[in-house]
Amino acid sequence: MLTVERTIELVRLAKTGDKKAAEELIVNNSSLIKSVVRRFLGRGVEYDDLFQLASIGFIKAINNFDESFNVRFSTYAVPMIAGELKRFLRDDGAIKVSRIIKGLNYKIKAVVEEARRNDEDSPSVDELAEKLGVEKEDIALAIGSDKRLVSIYDKVDSEKDIEYLDTIESDEREDELIEKIMLREAIDKLNEREKKIVLLRYFSDRTQSEIAKELGVSQVQISRLETKIVENLKKKLL
Repeated sequence: MLTVERTIELVRLAKTGDKKAAEELIVNNSSLIKSVVRRFLGRGVEYDDLFQLASIGFIKAINNFDESFNVRFSTYAVPMIAGELKRFLRDDGAIKVSRIIKGLNYKIKAVVEEARRNDEDSPSVDELAEKLGVEKEDIALAIGSDKRLVSIYDKVDSEKDIEYLDTIESDEREDELIEKIMLREAIDKLNEREKKIVLLRYFSDRTQSEIAKELGVSQVQISRLETKIVENLKKKLL
């Protein structure tokens, strides 16, 4: 794991065109990049394509990072990576999982449920593909489109024999951090009035009536504003 000082040093070198420095940054931040990518799975785009796009966003973060921002590079990189992915998904249209994949979801769930009823281990991707007569890639895509299908018994690294159960805790911590960073970035883009409403309502646990009184407006107005703000934040985070 890179230290803050080494990260800054590599960013400086990469910005001058040092490819080795850029590669070292990507390799040592691959876990961060993958964490952002996981938020965009299940939208009809293959994981490898999303990772490539995320890497482009990461390179943009390197090129645009300024030490005067007074934030960690990773904190700055997350919204840049997410922004690259969101732009692609938006520009490419409303990408949805195909009906075939959706239908496959139901079949996989049925097989998994049957295994559980029989006190058997959840089937692997290979076993599901063989049983349902489809390609392994289709199974993986279907599972990726519905996180509920990911079994804690499935192996994620057959060589090291690591189970999903062993990695889920660290993944969840990473995802939680990513969500917090993206939420903060989204809140920062609100105007001052909207930002104040969010901070008072969700971080200071104030009621709509209390906020209305402080801002000199009606409770109904605050309710409408809050609904609008929440919807805007959801769009920015999806």
